[in-house]
Amino acid sequence: MSRISVELVPRSEDGLREELQLIKDTIKGVEVINIPDLLRLDIRSWQGAAIAKSYYPAVIPHIRAIDVNLTEPLSMRPELRKNGITEVLVIEGDPPQDMSHKFYPTVSTDVIQKFHQEMPEVKVYAGIDQYRGSMRKELYRIQRKIQAGAVGFFTQPFFDMRFMEMYADMLEGQNVYWGVSPVMSEQSRSYWELKNNVIFPKDFEASLEWSIEFSRKVIEFASRREDNVYLMPIKSNLSAYLQGVLG
Repeated sequence: MSRISVELVPRSEDGLREELQLIKDTIKGVEVINIPDLLRLDIRSWQGAAIAKSYYPAVIPHIRAIDVNLTEPLSMRPELRKNGITEVLVIEGDPPQDMSHKFYPTVSTDVIQKFHQEMPEVKVYAGIDQYRGSMRKELYRIQRKIQAGAVGFFTQPFFDMRFMEMYADMLEGQNVYWGVSPVMSEQSRSYWELKNNVIFPKDFEASLEWSIEFSRKVIEFASRREDNVYLMPIKSNLSAYLQGVLG
């Protein structure tokens, strides 16, 4: 398998550094750190990635397409170059709840192309949302992103190996990071069902044990295909989850 990536939310600099040090000291196999861009936080993704760069050489900040003004240079370009960040993940992004934050009708393919024009040294990944509609429509979006210059894809979390295998057939030959995230409460399950249209398999259990077992199955699956894995330990015990999956 190529790489295992872990997503860390930059709630604070001290908190982010603690999690980075924890992973570096106790978890084997992690090669990439992903940093999401959440407007409710003070640290933007590329700033969090700069912090992570002192712990891991490979960091991937998320870039929200709707924050990018196509008529101006990429606002994060100076910081990305200053900190030697050469990989980004471009996502569409949800409109902000605070409407004082300016956003634009920019789509991910526009931003992928803009990175190629302004920062050709940067590898640009794109997102796959396997729950937003039909597989046919998502395949069309994937093809558009490849044409725009995406070098690979990060999926939303999978919870069903059968569904994952269907997407694997569709993504044959692509550089894929298969997403997986622990779900350890019925409240969390409801979030994924209502907000992201997830249908959980019959054997699903909202527990750390089930999440660890499934994540290990995904790693085995990806390893056979020489693909990558994207672990998203959202609102979970970071150490317990990662030790269970990678220990």
